[in-house]
Amino acid sequence: MARRIGSRYTAHQILGRGSAGTVWLGEGPDGPVAIKLLREDLSSDQELVGRFVQERTVLLGLEHPHVVSVRDMVVDGNDLALVMDLVRGTDLRTRLDRERRLAPEAAVAIAADVADGLAAAHAAGVVHRDVKPENVLLDMEGPLGPGGSHRALLTDFGVAKLIDTPRRTRATKIIGTPDYLAPEIVEGLPPRASVDIYALATVLYELLAGFTPFGGGHPGAVLRRHVTEAVVPLPGVPDELWQLLVQCLAKAPASRLRASELGARLRELLPMLAGMPPLDVDEPDTGPAEETGEELQPSPAARAAGGPVRRRGAVPLVPGAKPADSNRDTHTSMRVPAPDELAGGARGTARAPRAAGAPRPGSARNRAVARRRRLTLAAAVVLVAAVVGTWLATTEGGTPPPQDTRNSAPAGP
Repeated sequence: MARRIGSRYTAHQILGRGSAGTVWLGEGPDGPVAIKLLREDLSSDQELVGRFVQERTVLLGLEHPHVVSVRDMVVDGNDLALVMDLVRGTDLRTRLDRERRLAPEAAVAIAADVADGLAAAHAAGVVHRDVKPENVLLDMEGPLGPGGSHRALLTDFGVAKLIDTPRRTRATKIIGTPDYLAPEIVEGLPPRASVDIYALATVLYELLAGFTPFGGGHPGAVLRRHVTEAVVPLPGVPDELWQLLVQCLAKAPASRLRASELGARLRELLPMLAGMPPLDVDEPDTGPAEETGEELQPSPAARAAGGPVRRRGAVPLVPGAKPADSNRDTHTSMRVPAPDELAGGARGTARAPRAAGAPRPGSARNRAVARRRRLTLAAAVVLVAAVVGTWLATTEGGTPPPQDTRNSAPAGP
């Protein structure tokens, strides 16, 4: 059912839902638009509405081929809405859900597009603060790029900042999506442009591997890993690309590249990645599903083998989220962990990706391998014991010892 948004726009049908609001296909004076209608509790917050209006000039002035432009902002009664360009396509999360991982050339081309969009935003003084696959749209109507990639556009600029108001959150709270949060945010420092670089590097890692470097399990564990763990190498990634990822996932913000540098470096790598197939690597194990809240979903390989495979990151972070909602599409308010809590995960939590075909720790196959090893070892012990026993029996009772005749002269007559 159509509904009016302000005096100039009409929303016709829902395109998607997120934690911040609902995106509608709409119509305006200049044709089709996308209308993001923010949640009712946000629109009733007068302080938030004031900040929204203050951001209007900056967001309306942010125009770039790899940024979804904001055309208008509507504040009308209970309606608080962003009117944006309509992108004919899908979001990157949907493509990842369908393909699991991308070929390196396509993944790097998409990340380079997003880096270019971030460079324009950072030059205008805007930090996105919530870079993730849900906020990257793929233009399906435009020409194909390297590796068959579609042009990528970054959307939802400023939404995280608008939601993160002093009155809505305290200094001990974190606003963001756990899998993509930079360590400095976890430690309570203010977000700078470098947090977007860290998040984009996390997205690129996910495009290559099919999972994020520090995700999986309880959100608190994810936050701790960002601070305490080093990123584990991915088998098959060219060294030049891996070094770039490591630099942009550095714990120290100053060590990361700027967005413009990252975009240029990624495009330089495209020729060497041409024709490379997607990586063949399995997700690391994150523990029992009942402890992590993971959802068991069969992958194509699992269907062939007849067993389920855990999808990491399936922890719903929005109370009451529906299955259709993305489990990572949320601004999660969490307590900043204390230093001793962060230090507690420094050991024993690193999870190296497994090569394809290797048994998952704790799986039935892994237990069967361990059982065979124990039986082999036990058989070897029995064999050694038998050999030693035979040798002892031979030396102690098998041959009588020679007789000493030195003092045994025959008796005289």
